Amino acid sequence: MGRFGEDLRKERLARSFALEDISAVTKISQRHLVALEQERFRLLPGGILSKGIVRGYASAIGLDPQEWTERFLQAYNTAGQTADDDSGWTTFASNVGKARILRREAIEVRLRWIGAVVLLLTVAAAAFLTVRYYGVREGWWRTLLPMHGVSMAFSGAWSSARGLVAHLLTRI
Repeated sequence: MGRFGEDLRKERLARSFALEDISAVTKISQRHLVALEQERFRLLPGGILSKGIVRGYASAIGLDPQEWTERFLQAYNTAGQTADDDSGWTTFASNVGKARILRREAIEVRLRWIGAVVLLLTVAAAAFLTVRYYGVREGWWRTLLPMHGVSMAFSGAWSSARGLVAHLLTRI
């Protein structure tokens, strides 16, 4: 364990703070606080979040957050890690932007397909009615809407449904 973690732990103990107290005040999990004291920086979330944990910890026990953040960055760099806040956040922001664009494009594609299907159905219905109209006008189609055929189809469907229900009730 290096100097940063030891010094931070000593300051906490000198001021009679328990990790539970700091965790309750800052809402930082105890495992992150322990990782900070033991200089296990890989267990911290990284970037600006790690700096926020250091600031919260230092403020909670009455230390200067700016000074301890600088000491943290030095210890972090000494441990062989680099704190590149900007590149991580820029990558994150660009990924969020790309995800939003992809989602918007997917919605637009779906709406285009829905529009194409509705247009196709409209054209098909218009074509059917046009052919039917001219068929009735020329006399080779009996009526514009064959009510006799519709009523026959409806009564046939009704009797089939009634028979299916009766069959299911006999099985129960």
